[in-house]
Amino acid sequence: MAEQNRYKKLAGNTVIFAISNFSSKLLSLFIQPFLTYAMKEVQEVGITKLTSQCANLLIPLVSLGTSFAVIRFGLDRANNKRQVFTSGLVTILMGFVLMLLAYPLIRLLPVFSDYAALLYVYVLVSCLRTLCTQFVRSRQLNRLVAIDGILCTGATLLFYILFLVVKPLGATGYLLAIICGDGCSTLFVFCAAGLWRYLDLGHFNRRLWRAMLRYALPMIPAQISFWVINASDLFFVAGMMGDEGTYWSGLLGTGYFLPTILTTLGTIFYEAWQLSAVTERSRREAFFSRVFGVYQAVIFCCGAGIIWLCRPLMLLFRSNFYEAWQFVPMLAVATVFSCFNQFLNTIYVVEKRSTLSLYTMLAGALANCVMNWLMIPVMGPNGATVASLLSYVLVFALRAVNTRGLLRVDFSLNRLTANTLLLLVESAVMLAQPAGWPVWTTLLTGVVILFNFKGVWSLTRLVGLRLPGQKKAAG
Repeated sequence: MAEQNRYKKLAGNTVIFAISNFSSKLLSLFIQPFLTYAMKEVQEVGITKLTSQCANLLIPLVSLGTSFAVIRFGLDRANNKRQVFTSGLVTILMGFVLMLLAYPLIRLLPVFSDYAALLYVYVLVSCLRTLCTQFVRSRQLNRLVAIDGILCTGATLLFYILFLVVKPLGATGYLLAIICGDGCSTLFVFCAAGLWRYLDLGHFNRRLWRAMLRYALPMIPAQISFWVINASDLFFVAGMMGDEGTYWSGLLGTGYFLPTILTTLGTIFYEAWQLSAVTERSRREAFFSRVFGVYQAVIFCCGAGIIWLCRPLMLLFRSNFYEAWQFVPMLAVATVFSCFNQFLNTIYVVEKRSTLSLYTMLAGALANCVMNWLMIPVMGPNGATVASLLSYVLVFALRAVNTRGLLRVDFSLNRLTANTLLLLVESAVMLAQPAGWPVWTTLLTGVVILFNFKGVWSLTRLVGLRLPGQKKAAG
């Protein structure tokens, strides 16, 4: 019974974080088709992608990776939660001051000079929201996180309508909507969770702060490396495709629309999983292995479905964005391995070995840059998607090897390899479009689902659910 309870707890947290994330992630998914109608031109959408990615690059630098430290140290019962929250806030404020001083360097970022003030506010508000929500998660006030997710989504949607439809402001309106939505969320969580009670500058714990920084600082280059693999494709395409660079970066950014569904599922699970991974201490290796077996089954099924449906679902966009479907198959396979890398990162979180996370992501980022430089001139924008896939596979291979000394997880290597090959074949058929390709992709999707059915079915048993025809497990 105790064994089953740990899976029920993981499932329960996953459902709560799904509620929290579903509305916001659903908005981020469906805002992409909306942007194509609100902005009309591919180039303008490309600018919004580049500006938001600039902000995503600056966020880990300003926060100094403190969001990772806040939840990890906040989960440790031995630590004073007031000191953890105060240390996180001090770190962000210090990072923002450094960002202000570094303005002459930061303005060299693409498109930054046109949106400097907005990007500064965007970064600060985003860091503060992450601090508050991560701290609330460390207190395991998960229902409050779910409520905040829904309210933040509603507020952001209203601001999108205000700044992109009622008063069309283009990329400026896009940034304003995100800033206002995050600002409303920060105020709500701060007040609802009574976070002012956790501000204790008078008893600032320098020892704890230094320990949090030692843990968090390696996360900065790790996060930047993740950004390089995930987002630098847009900048490489924009810079290497000549006069059409902005156009192709807009299409490539739109192509991320469907793989983001996988990213959403992975993020929802990861937020719940890291709580269980840290707090559940008995039989960890068996726990990690069993959960990964179910996780990979679900992720591969979803990946196959995304590849299968990529062309009809791209009809949601304006007609001049439809060609973005060609980027989806390789990006979907890449995102599958991105989800697996995130899972393995929990081992580093449990063992507080953030430097290993850095080394593996740094290797992937360097490989991604080299492969983008080599492949884009030969394959065009599609070279960027292949580079992303190979980079994520490299990171997974490195993490699978170097985590063996920390926690021996059974990856079911034969099943993992077979699933990967099936997705690659389905992607190749979708891109080559031989005679009868819809039939072949449908069959391949069915094969992936049947091959992983046992793993998906076992998910119901792990959490104690019963489906029709399934007997109740003996307790």
